[in-house]
Amino acid sequence: MAGRLKKIILPLLFWLGVWWLCALAVGKELILPTPLAVLERLFELLPTPGFWRSVGASLGRILAGFLLGSLLGVALGVFTAASGWGDVLLSPALRAVRTVPVVSFILLLFFSLPTHRVPVVVSALMALPVVWRSARQGIASADPQLLELAGHYRLSLWRKIRYVYLPASLPALAAGWETALGLAWKSGVAAEVLCQPKWGAGSQLQMAKAYLDASGLFAWTAVIILLSIGTEWLLRLCLRLWRGGGKA
Repeated sequence: MAGRLKKIILPLLFWLGVWWLCALAVGKELILPTPLAVLERLFELLPTPGFWRSVGASLGRILAGFLLGSLLGVALGVFTAASGWGDVLLSPALRAVRTVPVVSFILLLFFSLPTHRVPVVVSALMALPVVWRSARQGIASADPQLLELAGHYRLSLWRKIRYVYLPASLPALAAGWETALGLAWKSGVAAEVLCQPKWGAGSQLQMAKAYLDASGLFAWTAVIILLSIGTEWLLRLCLRLWRGGGKA
C-alpha cells in the first residue's frame, strides 16, 4: 500500500511543482493560473447548485453513451464473429466510424438532434467500434478444443456462451471497455463544448473560455479528469468482482 501511494503522490507533487514554477515564470494568471488559484476557484464552484447539476448531467450523458455503445458493440461483435456475410458487410462501416473525426459526428448530429442528446450519441459512436473489435477478437480466440468438447457433450448455446465464449472474450472485452470509456469522456465533453447544452461540464468549459476565466477553465478540466478516473476505477472494480465471482 505504501509503495502504491508513493507511485501516486510523488508524481503528482512533482507535476504540481512543475506547474507552479511555469505559472510563476509566465506571471499572468489569464494565461496560466497557479495550482492554488485553480483550487480556490474549485472551492468557489463546489457549493453552487449549477456545479452539481452540470456534473450530474455530464456523468449521465457519458455513461449512457458508453453503455449504449458497449451493448451495440458486444451484439455486433457476436454477430460478425458468427456470420461471415455479416462481418463482410459491417466491418468496413465500423472501422470507418473509428477513423472519422469526432468533430464531424458532432457537427452532423447537431443539425438533427437536441443539444443534450448529441453527447450521448457521440459517446456511443466512439465506444461502439472499440467494444465491437474487442468482442469479435475475444470470441474468435475461444479454444477450439473446448468448443469441440462442448459439441461432444451437446451443450446448449447458453452453456457454450457461459463456459467457453465468455471466459475467452472477457480479457479482450475488459481492455476494450476501459479504452472505450476514456474515449466516451473525451468525445462526450467535446460534444458539450460545441453544442453547449444548458447543463454540462463541457458547457461550463466554454463559458469559462468566453469570460476569460482561466482558473475556472482549469478547475472544470480537473473535475472532468477526476470524473473520468473515478468511472474507470469503478469499471475496473466491477470487472474484478465479476472475474472473482463476487469477491474483490
